[in-house]
Amino acid sequence: MSTKAETNYFLLPAFTLWWREMVRFFRQRDRVMGALGTPLVFWLLLGSGLGKSFSAPVAPEGHGYLEYFFGGTIVLVLLFTAIFSTISIIEDRREGFLQAVLVAPVGRFALVLGKILGGTTLALIQGLVFVLLAPLVGISLSVESVIWLVVVMFLLAFALTGLGFLLAWRMDSTQGFHAIMNLFLIPLWLLSGAVFPPSGAPAFMRWIMMCNPVSYGVIAIRHGLYWNVPQATAGMPSRELSLVVTAVFAAAMFLLSLKAAQRTTRGDLQ
Repeated sequence: MSTKAETNYFLLPAFTLWWREMVRFFRQRDRVMGALGTPLVFWLLLGSGLGKSFSAPVAPEGHGYLEYFFGGTIVLVLLFTAIFSTISIIEDRREGFLQAVLVAPVGRFALVLGKILGGTTLALIQGLVFVLLAPLVGISLSVESVIWLVVVMFLLAFALTGLGFLLAWRMDSTQGFHAIMNLFLIPLWLLSGAVFPPSGAPAFMRWIMMCNPVSYGVIAIRHGLYWNVPQATAGMPSRELSLVVTAVFAAAMFLLSLKAAQRTTRGDLQ
């Protein structure tokens, strides 16, 4: 097989699965509303409720919780989209589509990459839509900050979608997946500095938050939002460190998802 044929053999299945996720998502408007609308409601209700009674250590003087929570809400958008996109794995198993893909001449690498990239793209699109609201809370964005945010959001969305893939791969119940989401994924977000700063948490919780890889994605997003306001991110890990940790998180989730898919046989998914 020529090099070009081998490339097409790998890229075409991955692209087809990616495109299927795109079409499937935009045909289901309730998913669009749920993935973007729910975080927006969270942001408005919590942000407006606490208002300026919250003194955010990473926001310029005069701004309150609505601005602090903005970066965390971006991550929540990515997380919700990752959850909704990986639920499709369970649906595909029920409908027989996943079994058909597994017995087809399609490599597991292309299968995993196509599914994860599909969820990542959807999360990135919705995250960028939410970023457009930044001027409403007094956050000014530059070309450099937008480019940074796109890179960070892509890596974090890839990591979260990979994590969702890993959890959903061997599950056969959407109810079970939602239970795991509530037990594991939501606390992972809560303990990332998205909702409250580590400085106000107990010592053991600060340690957990610093070990949480999602925390570095939140920090990297805050670096992008306050690109020209370095004092707003003083005391936080650097841009470079937060970006590297987020990239490692994304690579680890992909490799673990690939390993899980390679160990699974057709009989395991019936």
